Amino acid sequence: MIVHLFSILAAFLAYSADAASIFTPARPPALPLAVKSPYLSTWLSAGKDDGNGGYLAGEWPTFWAGQVTGWAGMIRVDGNVYTWMGLPGSTTVNQTTYQYTSTRSIFTMHVGDMIEMNVTFLSPIAPDDFRRQSLVFSYLDVDISCLDGKAHDVQLYADISAEWVSGDRKAKAQWDHGVTKGNVAYHKVSRQTQLLFSESRDQAEWGDWYWATDDGDQLTFQSGADVDVRGAFSKNGKLENSKDGNYRAISENWPVFGFAHDLGWVHTSASALFTIGLSQEDAIQYSGFHGTTSQPSLWTSYFRDALDALDFSHHDFADASSLSTDLDNRIAKDSLAVAGQDYLTITSLSARQVFAATQLTGTPRNPYLFMKEISSNGNMNTVDVIFPAHPVFLYTNPQLLRLLMKPLFELQESGKYPNRYAMHDIGTHYPNATGHPDGNDEPMPLEECGNMVIMALAYALKADDTHYLDIHYNLLKQWTTYLIEDALYPANQISTDDFAGPLANQTNLALKGIIGIEAMAVISNLTYHFDVARNHSRIAHEYVDQWQTLGVAHDANPPHTTLSYGSNQSHGLLYNLYADRELGLNLVPQSVYDMQNTFYPTVQNTYGVPLDTRHQYTKGDWELFTAAISSTSTRDMFIQLLAKWINETPTNRALTDLYDTINGE
Repeated sequence: MIVHLFSILAAFLAYSADAASIFTPARPPALPLAVKSPYLSTWLSAGKDDGNGGYLAGEWPTFWAGQVTGWAGMIRVDGNVYTWMGLPGSTTVNQTTYQYTSTRSIFTMHVGDMIEMNVTFLSPIAPDDFRRQSLVFSYLDVDISCLDGKAHDVQLYADISAEWVSGDRKAKAQWDHGVTKGNVAYHKVSRQTQLLFSESRDQAEWGDWYWATDDGDQLTFQSGADVDVRGAFSKNGKLENSKDGNYRAISENWPVFGFAHDLGWVHTSASALFTIGLSQEDAIQYSGFHGTTSQPSLWTSYFRDALDALDFSHHDFADASSLSTDLDNRIAKDSLAVAGQDYLTITSLSARQVFAATQLTGTPRNPYLFMKEISSNGNMNTVDVIFPAHPVFLYTNPQLLRLLMKPLFELQESGKYPNRYAMHDIGTHYPNATGHPDGNDEPMPLEECGNMVIMALAYALKADDTHYLDIHYNLLKQWTTYLIEDALYPANQISTDDFAGPLANQTNLALKGIIGIEAMAVISNLTYHFDVARNHSRIAHEYVDQWQTLGVAHDANPPHTTLSYGSNQSHGLLYNLYADRELGLNLVPQSVYDMQNTFYPTVQNTYGVPLDTRHQYTKGDWELFTAAISSTSTRDMFIQLLAKWINETPTNRALTDLYDTINGE
């Protein structure tokens, strides 16, 4: 039905070491299922620490934070029942392959030698279409074909649990069933007492969840206790078309919401499509120019209500699939051309995860993009989290980067942040973007000033938008003044790698500030502030000359940059050099690039190059920034080791940026 990049991926099949299923292009620590937003983020644990190694049947899907989201699937063939998703208790199907692209996870399964199932989880990415991208819906598409040339009597079942609606399993859920004007049958499930802009274990405590499929004479539905609903299908191959009216706690007799398609006698093939999504009319609390207001989800500007949005989404599957295939193919083609299959292993696993950390809000005339700092402390639009993500937005649609930076500029230009350096984030915890009017955000002054100046120029160059630099010139210049004061000899402070603790005179951090000064020189030239540009460029060149003396262990074998000035036995990833090449500044001499190219292979471990000499862990994002500016052989080393880690790590959560280079934890 859709292009799955089989022609590209088939040559790169990777066999699991301990199972019959084939994993292509790798077996990641967690397999993305419905991954569309900070709250629609469900995965299949695959690591050896926990989980069953990447098999959809026999393991409950989980929210990104680890709690079960109760998603089950069964199939009845000639009266015999098999599980194809989750752990409802029947005999499991035989999974033969799993493969992922940038937007899809595709499982192939066999029911004995009778039936083949192709189960596709599609979380569409539409970076150029804000209407589609604003919708928080994901698809589950099941294609069935006969293997043995015989007709089989087939019924297909899938459900979700009330566990989707709250992280508090004692919270009371309520639910309903209906059919849209477009003939889409749905279960609507929500927390009975909505807690606006609140979370429990990172799950949203407000909004309505929709679990939907095509209505028809052969569709039955049922809500009720898990054992009752699943038991009805197992026994009869259909459900009772009944609604449980006993609203109750999520963990009380575990209410589930099932659909069963009677596909009848299948001679060749059959299919069923399901849609899962979250409707939140108010998505974000934002303290912007006009005080603290509720930011509506952007989709509310395009659709009358949630049912209208659901109707559109479900019937949009073919177009959403086609657009997603285009993006899959683009990322695959470019990745393979640049750095081969190992690079595609990384890029195709990363894309949907980055987009799923964001939510479009506002109106078409005044949109915003908000990002959650996931699996850390939940900060909003954290500058040094946007920074490692910004290349994917420049690649897909640079306007998305502008929308991520928009509230950061608004809050600071409206006088709602007292410090003269750049703020760290726009709110302590998602979804409350209430800023830091007291100035007590996490202090990363040099880090964030450098990041903002660099990203502002990166956006303007990619989007050909110098007007943007004019609008924000005064604030950018203010931040650059701070860089001039602090960049050459950075005060004792934390960088983006805050978990490693503060340190004075950090070589890599100093380089970010110096590059930021030169970036401001370019900004000043583009905005006709020529005298300022000449002065900033002079300072940047003077600083980088001194930096080469202060931050390089010249007598080491081989020479390399240090973690901090004067600590010649130390070293670290010089990932901030990336911006010099990205912006085309040519500030840093080629000799520095060449020196680091020679050095990195001498300190590689099993799964990568350590972040610095204080620990054996590394950061995958910074490894790739470093790889991007390295020679071909050193670049390939970084990429190959990271791809190896993805395929071998024993961990079981979504792709992380922080891991141990020796044991893979």
